[in-house]
Amino acid sequence: MDISRLGIHESVRAVFPPDVLADRLRDVAPATVVVDDDVSDVDAVVTFEHADSFVGLAWVHCIRAGYDAFPLDTYRDAGTALTNSTGIHGAAVGETALGMMLSLARRLHDYRDAQREREWAPPTWDTPFTLRDERLTVVGLGTLGRGIARCADGIGMRVDGVRRTPTRTPHARTVYTPDRLHDAVADARFVAVATPLTEATRRLVDAGVFEAMRDDAYLVNVARGPVVDEDALIDALAAGELAGAGLDVFREEPLPASSPLWDLDDVLVTPHASSLHRAYHEDIADLVRANLRNRNAGADLLNRVV
Repeated sequence: MDISRLGIHESVRAVFPPDVLADRLRDVAPATVVVDDDVSDVDAVVTFEHADSFVGLAWVHCIRAGYDAFPLDTYRDAGTALTNSTGIHGAAVGETALGMMLSLARRLHDYRDAQREREWAPPTWDTPFTLRDERLTVVGLGTLGRGIARCADGIGMRVDGVRRTPTRTPHARTVYTPDRLHDAVADARFVAVATPLTEATRRLVDAGVFEAMRDDAYLVNVARGPVVDEDALIDALAAGELAGAGLDVFREEPLPASSPLWDLDDVLVTPHASSLHRAYHEDIADLVRANLRNRNAGADLLNRVV
């Protein structure tokens, strides 16, 4: 079945205006329209989130890499193809993670706080440090993790990684398997979490991992909130068992105003924004365009999940 009518679901507004993506795709799908949950007039939809009305369409494309919110078995039973946007976020997420590490090491967040108070506040002499030669362990070496490793290696950090298959990975010196996670984090100044959320990775980073980390180490999470045991993280930070954290994702989003994470000095909170950049819609358009052509030619879809 050819895709002649393509819908851009309103939920993509969480990342960019739906109209800008629709405009980018009219060269390959002239009947591209912005839709709400009523998708009766389209064959396929590009979306940020799942809606029950999508089940039964020929194809659904998720503009995120993570697809844990989509009912895969339901799509499979209905014959609805599902694709995701893995592979396009490495540069943005890598730079965000590096920015968090730079801020924590160079105390940029302290200076910004002082600026708001119009205070001239040089740091204690032994507080700032450089990232060069510091050890970073990246948990998950897919697109996001490789993006982090590339950025960190580029400024001279010593990068190791964790992945299910311990094959050599560019920019990583040693690759550990998940059963050696405690060994992998034991001597790292930074641990960056970049693994997808699955049943195997839910609360993967728990109290035991924090106990294995150095007490002057920092956690960076740009994966999914539930990959980290948030209560255990808060306990470790409050007890001084970790130096701080850079967190882009959380167990509950938006992060509740009551969360202690807002008030911890050496915790950076960002609103699940690590992958965002002004050309995001262009990257999505390129991927959707390629898959429209593949679908209409009977070829395999890129990034097919179901």
